[in-house]
Amino acid sequence: MSAGSSNQVGTSSQASISDAELEKLLNREASAFQRELEVNRILKAFKLNPYDILDIGEDATPEAIKKKYRQLSLFIHPDKTSHERAPEAFDLLKKAESELSDKDKREELDAVIRQARISLLKELSLPTSILDSDDRLHGLQPSFKIQLRQKSKDLLIDEEVARRKAIKMNLANEGLEAKRKEDEVVQRKRKAEDDKSWEEGREHRVDSWRSFASAGKKKKKAKVNILG
Repeated sequence: MSAGSSNQVGTSSQASISDAELEKLLNREASAFQRELEVNRILKAFKLNPYDILDIGEDATPEAIKKKYRQLSLFIHPDKTSHERAPEAFDLLKKAESELSDKDKREELDAVIRQARISLLKELSLPTSILDSDDRLHGLQPSFKIQLRQKSKDLLIDEEVARRKAIKMNLANEGLEAKRKEDEVVQRKRKAEDDKSWEEGREHRVDSWRSFASAGKKKKKAKVNILG
């Protein structure tokens, strides 16, 4: 092989390597962009709805939920993306998975969503037993799915507001109870101090009474002597 053909092969090989590296770089940048998009999606998701945060359907099995959580948590892990709010998004994913893994919490959430569905169907003058596959739910604007998500959001907000009011009321009641008990303690302490002061002044009062009584007897005796 001549020197000229050898140089041509070398140049072709270098160009090929450069193209591969460029493609790898572009893929890496695309992946980084997708990670940032996912972080932003999670941060914008409705915080009271774990399904929204995990971007998964209400009919998902526990296994599907865990799988989706693992995929997303690995994809937007703070070690793999430069997004400054990646740790916040990661914590939201963890909280969402934890709530959906809690049987009682998931049942409460599903109950609110079912209530939202029934309420929406009544507003649409449709039977509450209708299936999602029914043609009457197709072609709605906005779509039935979007309307249901909004209705669920409204009810979840109402539930959260009611919950916070209850907590606030309980705290207020606890505060009143604590104040009542504190007042009782102060009153008992004051009574104890008054009783102590009364006992400490008892001898003085007895001595004063004796002195007064003795002085009265002397005056009476002197008066008798004068009359005599």
